Amino acid sequence: MPQSPDDLDAVAVRTWCSLALEALGRERAAIDAINVYPVADGDTGTNLYLTVESAAAAVEAVFAAHETGPTVPAHADAVRAMAHGALIGARGNSGTILAQLLRGMAAVLSEAGDAHHLRTALAEAAAAARLAVAHPVEGTVLTVATAAAEAAGATGRDAGLQDVAEAAYEGARAALAATPGQLAVLGRARVVDAGGQGLVTVLGALLEAVGGQARGGAVGPAPETLPLTGDCAEPGHDGGPAFEVIFLLEAPDDAVARLRDRLDALGDSLVVVGGDGLWNVHVHVDDAGAAVEAGVEAGRPYRIRITHFAADRGAAHREPAQRAVVAVVPGDGLSGLCAEAGATTVLARPGEPPASGELVDAIRRAHAREVVLLPNDAQLRHTAAAAAEQARTEGIRVALVPTRAAVQGIAALAVHEPGRSFDEDVVAMTAAAGATRYAELAVAERQSWTMAGICQAGDILGLIDGDVAVIGEDVPRTARTVLDRMLSAGGELVTLILGEDVPDTLGDELSEHVREGYLAVDTVVYRGGRQAAPLLIGVE
Repeated sequence: MPQSPDDLDAVAVRTWCSLALEALGRERAAIDAINVYPVADGDTGTNLYLTVESAAAAVEAVFAAHETGPTVPAHADAVRAMAHGALIGARGNSGTILAQLLRGMAAVLSEAGDAHHLRTALAEAAAAARLAVAHPVEGTVLTVATAAAEAAGATGRDAGLQDVAEAAYEGARAALAATPGQLAVLGRARVVDAGGQGLVTVLGALLEAVGGQARGGAVGPAPETLPLTGDCAEPGHDGGPAFEVIFLLEAPDDAVARLRDRLDALGDSLVVVGGDGLWNVHVHVDDAGAAVEAGVEAGRPYRIRITHFAADRGAAHREPAQRAVVAVVPGDGLSGLCAEAGATTVLARPGEPPASGELVDAIRRAHAREVVLLPNDAQLRHTAAAAAEQARTEGIRVALVPTRAAVQGIAALAVHEPGRSFDEDVVAMTAAAGATRYAELAVAERQSWTMAGICQAGDILGLIDGDVAVIGEDVPRTARTVLDRMLSAGGELVTLILGEDVPDTLGDELSEHVREGYLAVDTVVYRGGRQAAPLLIGVE
């Protein structure tokens, strides 16, 4: 289908993504070099490139699905794919905001790709991005996006698609050049905003895709530092939060509203983008575990990425201290497994959860200056927190990783490395636990109402992430149904922990079920010994 200069059709969207990816590839290192806000970690160009790479891959997938057909994809399919790809692949603060900008544009451009809709799309994008950022700051990509939208909106009714794209691009360039006078940290470094520079690059690719010619942005030091306005001056980020936490989240809108408040209280640079049940969450915090736990309370977080900023402030160069892991385990079989991995274990007998005193005793027995505590049970959260606080008064540094099930604890323990810094170790363990969904099978003791319907005494209940999702008559069939539910959302590794009274053949049967239905998924089976649940399941 020939491309019309006044229609941002599917081919033009594909071209836009391709040109933007090429341009960001060329400018990636230069944009990284001017990255000083909100954290001078030199990765804005790389994050933008990876975000657009994901968007471009999603668009290419739409075209690949039409290869055998007589027509190219509908433009609506292309722009939605672009926005969705950016959302699931967004990296860093800048990439997350760009994903929201593209999502805002797609909401309008999916209706039509003419000049009028492009003007409206740019305005919608700028507004949506500001709403996604907890505390918008001028002199950033938000300012550049607003200027682009205003310049596009000022074009006349007779303006064509190329005219609107060119106005947006030039408006963005002018706003970018002014950013050093709006944000103190940029003025001191004599650079323009890195995220804003990336947006100019993306808009330049849009102009080129609709028949115009971008004339290059202002990557590098700003030629002159403009006078700072008092309202917009911002201090640098020195001494800020230690970690960047990013994850995708499946959650309803009302839960996300509460999540925003929770994360805003924990740190800064909060950006939550998305909608329709899928969100990309970005925040800078000191307590990475608490941020991930907030995501777990809101819905299902996955693709969790945690980056440690301590190297920028010298914290990553501390000498490693003697360290230990204390893990609560539901059965004696897992006690042996965790002990082999170097953990001090506390056995939680069926119906007898350990008290905080037992956990404090275990922390003392570990004889370490630094301890990672894995409660492995959502009901032990407050008990474990009290034990950690008591141990801290005795001079022991304790980090509580909020594991809610034994399979999350196993995942955390698998990435434990005593040789690295304490903070980095806790981050890796928290990320591994947060990326693991958990389930268990239980036997109903009485008739009762559940999220999956009414169960009878003796029914087999399949609980996924703590809620009853399946009611079955026997363990094997219920287990297969639970696995199918969990793997429908993807996964790479299934962990099965068999109870004392469950035959080994169940592990073999379920491993075969996974192997036949999910070719890229591996399975590991452990004997848990005497535990309350006949089967524990983890999916990473």
